[in-house]
Amino acid sequence: MKKYLYKISLLLLLTVTISSCTEQYVFQNTDFESALVVEGTITNELKNQTIRLSQVYQLEESGPRLEKGANVFITDDKGNEYQFEEKDTIYSSITPFRAEPGRKYQLRIKTKEGKNYTSDEQVLTTETKIENVTATAENVNGERGVQINVNSFDPTNTSKYYRYEYTETYKIVAPVWSSQETVIVSFPAIPPDPDQDFPGSPAGEDILVRLRNRETRTCFSTKKSNDIILNNTNSLSEDRVHFPVRFISNQNYIISHRYSIFVRQYVQNLAAYTYYKTLKDLSSSGGVLSPKQPGFFYGNIKSVENPSEKVIGFFEVSSVSSERIFFNYADLFPKEPLPPYYESDCVVKDFADCEGLPPCARNQLRGAIKSKELVFVSTDYNGNYGMVKPACGDCTSFSSNIVPPFWVD
Repeated sequence: MKKYLYKISLLLLLTVTISSCTEQYVFQNTDFESALVVEGTITNELKNQTIRLSQVYQLEESGPRLEKGANVFITDDKGNEYQFEEKDTIYSSITPFRAEPGRKYQLRIKTKEGKNYTSDEQVLTTETKIENVTATAENVNGERGVQINVNSFDPTNTSKYYRYEYTETYKIVAPVWSSQETVIVSFPAIPPDPDQDFPGSPAGEDILVRLRNRETRTCFSTKKSNDIILNNTNSLSEDRVHFPVRFISNQNYIISHRYSIFVRQYVQNLAAYTYYKTLKDLSSSGGVLSPKQPGFFYGNIKSVENPSEKVIGFFEVSSVSSERIFFNYADLFPKEPLPPYYESDCVVKDFADCEGLPPCARNQLRGAIKSKELVFVSTDYNGNYGMVKPACGDCTSFSSNIVPPFWVD
């Protein structure tokens, strides 16, 4: 979701100085106007709650500028104060706490420049738990794959508005793998020994084949959702959710073996839902110089000293529920071939470790071993080596060999 907020924040600031254009326009940011960007959601989970602060950034900058040195705290209507401390890219509450039903919460920020900001008061939304998350083989828009649905039900019919995030983790198995690896070893020169009639030998290097000292065949990758995923039940007679949170093609390598998804369901109020819906709509409305410019839209955070100052972001107090599921490819697509692997070219290439004309390729082979451009698969007694692209024979070249603590095979 962060990429959407940064994209929109830049777009919104640009619209302050850009109107509809019919001629090609070379943008100059001489009128660049900074603005505070706030990302803040506290939940009913007992944990260290987090707030993220940054400033919008100019076109020539590589990314957002974090707002450092601010005093961040949350107050409630019973006089409690929850102080936050700066940690890397976020502000984290010093002590764990959870949002309580019926309590009013307000975010307060004082920057190191002495500017004060405050949010509207927010109340925890209805606590609606996920009943289950399901994965089924389906055809969606003509494409075969896995449809992952979230199911929940609010008998009070008061939740209505939902936002989802997910984290997916999947097992990767290198298809062309060897328990051995090659390294280049150097050996020193040996001086001549006339007494033994030994003329000596120069320094050099050779290829050593040895057992691998770490796991390189099985890896695990984890990715978080980047989209703004929203749902509402306004058109339904009851507040029952059966929502497709993720679709994965059966040709996507991430489900080749074992896959897990951890889904979080946030219940929002109407104001928060409307803010995120607007953010989502703007992110897909076209380019920054589109003839249809959205203008600046505000969240629920304002400057105390200057209410007209532009502030981007929303502070919400949301109940959250989560669920994790696992499935194997064979569970949903039994006896079917696996999807294409991450690397499409896993052909083993043979190299002869000798000097001279082809097929001799000593320099090329040893250069590839040193640079790790290729990895070892096999060898024979004639000095021939089978080599393959790293992604095919060593999954750590693009993933991690650390088994996640929650993983269950």
